[in-house]
Amino acid sequence: MTQTLAPLPQLGQWQSLDELTRLQDGQLPRLLEWAARSPFYRARLGSAFPTGRADLASVPLTTKQDLRDNYPFGLLAVARRELATYHESSGTAGQPTPSYYTEDDWVDLAERYARKWIGITADDTFLVRTPYALMITGHLAQAAARSKGATVVPGDNRSLAMPYARVLRVLHDLPVTLTWSMPTETLIWAAAARAAGYRPDVDFPALRALFVGGEPLSPARRRRISEIWGVPVVEEYGSTETGSLAGECPQGRMHLWADRAIFEVYDPETGQVSRDGSGELVVTPLYRQAMPLLRYNLADNVEISYDDCACGWHLPSVRVLGRAAFGYPVGGAKVTQNVLEDLVFELPIEYGVMFWRGRAEPDRLRVQIEVRDEAREAACSALASAIQATYGIHGEVTGVSPGTLVPHGVLTAIPDVIKPRSLFGPAEDWDRALLYY
Repeated sequence: MTQTLAPLPQLGQWQSLDELTRLQDGQLPRLLEWAARSPFYRARLGSAFPTGRADLASVPLTTKQDLRDNYPFGLLAVARRELATYHESSGTAGQPTPSYYTEDDWVDLAERYARKWIGITADDTFLVRTPYALMITGHLAQAAARSKGATVVPGDNRSLAMPYARVLRVLHDLPVTLTWSMPTETLIWAAAARAAGYRPDVDFPALRALFVGGEPLSPARRRRISEIWGVPVVEEYGSTETGSLAGECPQGRMHLWADRAIFEVYDPETGQVSRDGSGELVVTPLYRQAMPLLRYNLADNVEISYDDCACGWHLPSVRVLGRAAFGYPVGGAKVTQNVLEDLVFELPIEYGVMFWRGRAEPDRLRVQIEVRDEAREAACSALASAIQATYGIHGEVTGVSPGTLVPHGVLTAIPDVIKPRSLFGPAEDWDRALLYY
């Protein structure tokens, strides 16, 4: 049987960062016992296996390549029969990495995700619009919502069975009160709503909040999404390999769940590791039985600080910059997506700009924005001026009509969902028996 977890720490259980550190130190020996059962760590650390925090600092960072090289079960620390789920990452940064969890691991996972300042309740109808296949994100939100008694609508965003027109119908007709998606999804929903004749901020009165994660979110885009829908946008940060790592407090700041994991920052240029500052996030989950991870380098660029927050959670704050945080050189400037995105979404809302793309070339920055035709000249001029003021370079800004970057058909189409069938009547199209991949 899986070893039962000790009672998990709850928000408010500690009153200072020193108490939080002592709480971590109390769980760390148990984690190291679990890690000692992992073939990967036994081979890597041998007789020099750590016994506490001081020893942990000498453990080499675990990398994504380590996980790939030990696919599928080289880091397994429990019997296979104790596993509840198996997952893989999306593979956007290369070959996917494996992850697996026990039932006890899932208690910790669900509790961390459910730490939303706008709480999930049994009265909620919760649309989950992130992947279910292999990745953890959809299953995580569903498990957390069900643990609170909410009704879950499993609206996977990578299924032909759930096109945007159907998402819109579900949002409006059920009616949905909470959603979980990438930030970009909420803008596409808004475009779909307008295409169907709805006003996002008026015609979905049951909606209480939009939970978002999975991509960097600049402050201006977050404000714009909230303005469009008329509800708070609550951000979450995590990964398939770790589950939720940070969430937003009532003050609007992102805090690391440092009661459930130890966090560090790695500077790839110097090789130095510290508890705060800027660099790549390194995490040691404290309640990970099936696949313990010691000093796992997520390779996400972050900024961590330990200054006080009015929320009173006594947790480190984090700003997540993603993997393209350091940007591209253009004419002597360094252009990053977060800053450029802020400039785009600081344009007045009446311009109707929701979708954009840019190309950073050595000698020029090219940007396209979808904009209402009557506002095209003003929007392009304003954005070009903002780019010049921010970066000191000329931006070639082009306005395109709505429907150019996100085609109208994507918002309204109901695609055919393939179901195996071989026999057709005389008036039917038997080419539908051909399954295309």
